[in-house]
Amino acid sequence: MIAKKEIDKLLGSYDKKDIRIAAICSHSALQLFYGARQEGIKTVGICKKNNKERYEAFPLAKPDEYIFVERYEEISDHVNELAARNAILIPHGSAVEYIGKKIETIKIPIFGNRRVLLWEADRQKMLKWLGVAGIKTPKAYSPDDILGPAIVKFPGARGGKGYFVVKNTKEYNARIARELKAKRITKADVEGVVVQEFLNGVRFYPHYFYTPFSKDGFKCQDGRLEMLGLDKRIESNIDEIYRPLVFGVKAEPSYTVVGNAPVIMRESLLDEVLRMGRGVVDASFKLFGGIYGPFCVETIIDENFNITAFEVSARIVAGTNLYPTGSQYSCYIFEDLMSTGRRIAREIKVASANDALAKVVY
Repeated sequence: MIAKKEIDKLLGSYDKKDIRIAAICSHSALQLFYGARQEGIKTVGICKKNNKERYEAFPLAKPDEYIFVERYEEISDHVNELAARNAILIPHGSAVEYIGKKIETIKIPIFGNRRVLLWEADRQKMLKWLGVAGIKTPKAYSPDDILGPAIVKFPGARGGKGYFVVKNTKEYNARIARELKAKRITKADVEGVVVQEFLNGVRFYPHYFYTPFSKDGFKCQDGRLEMLGLDKRIESNIDEIYRPLVFGVKAEPSYTVVGNAPVIMRESLLDEVLRMGRGVVDASFKLFGGIYGPFCVETIIDENFNITAFEVSARIVAGTNLYPTGSQYSCYIFEDLMSTGRRIAREIKVASANDALAKVVY
């Protein structure tokens, strides 16, 4: 892991009057660039050339300038260009997936604590994190001892791609062999696999933001926790698996996320959801120095209002793209139309004005 003091030294060389936000042109980049524009911060997009038109199509949400790459993994070859632009990289799901383990060594300031991305990527660490937070999680199975319906998940920020459900170990072994033969997974994927009890219920994804710079509101550590939104993910094709079955068409269930839908929960459930967010923040300080900025706890709520968390996404999530002008919850915290993208930009602006960027950037 690159030393924090090395990043702080680089950050100290930046022109604080010209801080820029950088993001890989994928996942939630439109929202990030738009939010930065609202806060008067210039932006840099790390972009594949054939993706440029996507951003040019939305003039208020395109980056102010581009750095073009053939593959997003090449971002480590452009750290000097980013540093010359006083850029702070905003991590999102595509960044986690494409940069991978390089996040440990890449010499560019990253918004938040980069250690959290390693805890997100390692599902065993993630489950430990949730455990220390005191949050109920699904029963975990060993692949050799699957006792009931279980969902099989592989490492990385895949958006559900490649997940499948099995009933027992025999079915698991047969499916793994089939996936390996088809080269849809690797041996490394199998080594990092997590097998969890399959739960019935509704999947809710609350979007949180932890800031050390505000003391009012829902108190958490030395700052406050903000709930900025809530979504439900649309998965292809499990959400509408009944449609082909009606006509006798065989369909292999897929859990790949293709979009998101807005939802609002019963107001009485907010108490527990807020406490869960606080628990995640508190546990992060105990385990690896804290989490700053946005994160999401991925939950299932059953008919008895029992909430179970199965993952943490330790950065901005794609579900926040539903609310570029604010959500059904952020409007109760901010007078301004506050998206998570704009919230990140504002946090960077506040930190810079108070000479405290090193507190929320690593």
